Amino acid sequence: MAVNYGSKRLAVGAHYGLRDWLVQRVTAVLMALFTIVLLVQVLMPGEMGYDKWAGIFAAQWMKFLTFSLIVSLAWHAWVGVRDIWMDYVKPVGLRLALHVFTAVWVVGCAGWAVQVLWRL
Repeated sequence: MAVNYGSKRLAVGAHYGLRDWLVQRVTAVLMALFTIVLLVQVLMPGEMGYDKWAGIFAAQWMKFLTFSLIVSLAWHAWVGVRDIWMDYVKPVGLRLALHVFTAVWVVGCAGWAVQVLWRL
C-alpha cells in the first residue's frame, strides 16, 4: 500500500521564471548605467539649455545608448506588468485583455520615445 503525502505538483506552463528574472536584472542594470552616463553629461560645466541637451543626444553613441534604454525599459515594463496580470488576475478573458492593452501601450510608448529621439 503506497501512501502519497501532499499533492503531486504538475509543472506545466510557460516556464518564464529564470529568463524573466534575468531580464529584469539585466535591463535594470542597463537603465542604471544610462542614468549614470546621462548625469555625467548633464553635470558637465556649462549652462543647461536646449543646445546642451540636444548636444548630449547628437552623438551617435548616445543615440544608440538611448535606443537601448528605450528597448530595455519597454521589455522591463512588459515583464513586470505581465507577471502582475498573471499572478493576480484570475479570469482568463480579463487577463488576456489586460495583456493586449499592456503590449499595445508599451509598444506605443517605445515608438513615441524613438520618434522623440529621432527628432533631436
